[in-house]
Amino acid sequence: MSFNSQIQAVAYCRTPYKQKFGIPRQPGLVSAARGFVELAPPFNQIDAVRGLEQYSHLWLLFCFHENLAAGWKTTVRPPRLGGNEKLGVFATRSTFRPNGIGQSVVKLHAVHTNNGKVSLEISGMDLLDGTPIIDIKPYIPFSDSIENAQGGIAQEAPVLANVYFNEQAQVQLATYQQNPAYPRLQELIEGVLAQDPRPAYKKAKADPKLYQVALYDLDILWIVTDAGIEVIELRASTIGQKLASQAHD
Repeated sequence: MSFNSQIQAVAYCRTPYKQKFGIPRQPGLVSAARGFVELAPPFNQIDAVRGLEQYSHLWLLFCFHENLAAGWKTTVRPPRLGGNEKLGVFATRSTFRPNGIGQSVVKLHAVHTNNGKVSLEISGMDLLDGTPIIDIKPYIPFSDSIENAQGGIAQEAPVLANVYFNEQAQVQLATYQQNPAYPRLQELIEGVLAQDPRPAYKKAKADPKLYQVALYDLDILWIVTDAGIEVIELRASTIGQKLASQAHD
């Protein structure tokens, strides 16, 4: 038997996550992350989402669009196993998959219409800004939540790191938080960094490296200390500048 089908995006997701590094490895881990699912033509019609507001959560099926060129392998090294052991790709949620398809549960806050455009306000997503959404489905608690399900290597939620801000970062944070373009900024930074987005092999030894995570249009600079993760600076991001430069090369 053989099967081929063309799939097109029904929407695109707008999120605070401007780079793959730092995105939570599962949905729902950072509830402070707010964004929008913007419907694309010809699906950009209010009738297409009529009745959706009665649900509190949604399934988003999406494409790992930035990983497609890298292809896939039969086995991967899950971060949960320290990056040292291999499992079959279908026994993991690896982003490098044969069809590059992922799924996430997100919280639905509202359905908006503005100048003929339909968007869904969501939170708790684990998606890169600009991710193509290939389907949207309501989350049905009685069937989608399975009591006593076995989670294999991911049965328990990850252990969270302590996140704190040095004096300079506290001043910068206070300034940025006055801007409505950065909703729940402190909670977002703490939620993302508490997951410790570093590669798994880095976590078992001293690590003096300066790290950066792009959220909204800000670069969050941080280091790892004996006390946890220290945020040392918030500044205007260079990620957008790099992307614009690459587009003109």
